[in-house]
Amino acid sequence: MKKLILAALSFCMVMTSFAQNKPTINKNKKAIIENIEANYEKLTELSDKIWSYEEIAFQETQSSAALAEYARNNGFRVKTGVAEIPTALVAEYGSGKPVIGILGEFDALPGLSQKTVPHKDPLHEGAPGHGCGHNLFGVASLGAAVAIKELIEDGKLKGTVRFYGTPAEEKFFGKLWMIRAGLFDDVDVVMDWHPGAETKANVQSGLALVDFMVEFEGQAAHASGDPWNGRSAGDAIEAYTHGINMYREHIKPTVRIHYHIQDAGKVVNVVPDYSRIWVRVRDTKRDGMVAVWKQVEKMAEGAAIIANVDHKISLISGIHEVLVNRTGAAALQTNLEYLGNITYTEEEQNFGKGIQKATGKPEIGMASKIEPLEATLEHPMGGSTDVGDVSYVVPTIRLSATTAPSGTPWHSWAVVACGGMSIGHKGMGYAAKALAMTMVDLFEKPALRANVKKEFKERKGDYIYKGIIPPGPPPLNTGY
Repeated sequence: MKKLILAALSFCMVMTSFAQNKPTINKNKKAIIENIEANYEKLTELSDKIWSYEEIAFQETQSSAALAEYARNNGFRVKTGVAEIPTALVAEYGSGKPVIGILGEFDALPGLSQKTVPHKDPLHEGAPGHGCGHNLFGVASLGAAVAIKELIEDGKLKGTVRFYGTPAEEKFFGKLWMIRAGLFDDVDVVMDWHPGAETKANVQSGLALVDFMVEFEGQAAHASGDPWNGRSAGDAIEAYTHGINMYREHIKPTVRIHYHIQDAGKVVNVVPDYSRIWVRVRDTKRDGMVAVWKQVEKMAEGAAIIANVDHKISLISGIHEVLVNRTGAAALQTNLEYLGNITYTEEEQNFGKGIQKATGKPEIGMASKIEPLEATLEHPMGGSTDVGDVSYVVPTIRLSATTAPSGTPWHSWAVVACGGMSIGHKGMGYAAKALAMTMVDLFEKPALRANVKKEFKERKGDYIYKGIIPPGPPPLNTGY
């Protein structure tokens, strides 16, 4: 009996300690959770629509329209076709300060169409698919904005909530033109998230990047009859890629160089008079990226000299690394710890393990444990995002939420499969809650906003932001 009493006391002490350590939330945050749970089916339906549309950069007509309609139906003032981009939109509710923004993406990737099964099986052979989970991204962000709108409408929060529908993140980086159009000029803080294989406040910066096109023009000739009359643009592109690959030995480990040969001739019996290659340079720091970019551009001239052809270089666009804001991340972390882990059914765990088996990863299933706020690395590797540019014009708080199993190859069919079923849906709903709860903090706490802005100014220093984009409208119909 004594042992039972001691065990009961011990259990009560543990539960009391847990209750004391678990963050508490106010009525507004409870209302946020209730709102998103009440609208979960609608958000899931919207996400599945966008998943089914499979629309790539600057072609997200149906996806953009669906988000705009949902925003209008929820009382937002909606502007479409902003920044000279037909699929870009801004949806706003409220008035005055503070203005808290939230980003939403919705473009798919070419060639990744996939059914919601844990093995590769295209839904539409050769069609695009949401291999980065952007069907979840825009919907969760808009769901969070709607939950905040309800609190503003009820007089429980004061200020303006603004949803940004940002197209073409995967290819041309639509946010660059939205920044240039001044759409972020009056914003106090911006929220952002991205689907992932773990749930955490994102405090890593990613890689700066630049895209440019190199075109070579020579002289066509019969490849056997009179090749001496030809000047081969194909030779130029071979010389160019050979030079790039030799250069890889002499760049820092933080640098990445990619290229895609888009045209190197049409038939084997003609000396090609035209070739084209898309080149991408990345580095963890913008300055490092610029230095390599300029060197790789010089190589194009050398390749043209080797092949005795002309060449042309055209800037497509480029993006900054993310300016991390740990003050905002700490506020987000508190809300993650309150929400706790995403829970999964046995069926969902088996689906996750099936994905892992099909992609050659350890079959450990789904994970979304909330770890302590991690250290910010000086040179984090990984991907790039045009959120980086937003983070240089307005303080930006970022979240990663689990929408696929651990180890899943990103930009693959596996992410598409998860994004169209309950694993992705749960991550979407969770992200909407965490984002909106943190937005409540930003609306309610002037000191938090001030500290977030202070860190932003300190990290940015005296750097004057300038977008890496050519003059003129976005490249909507370039054929690239």
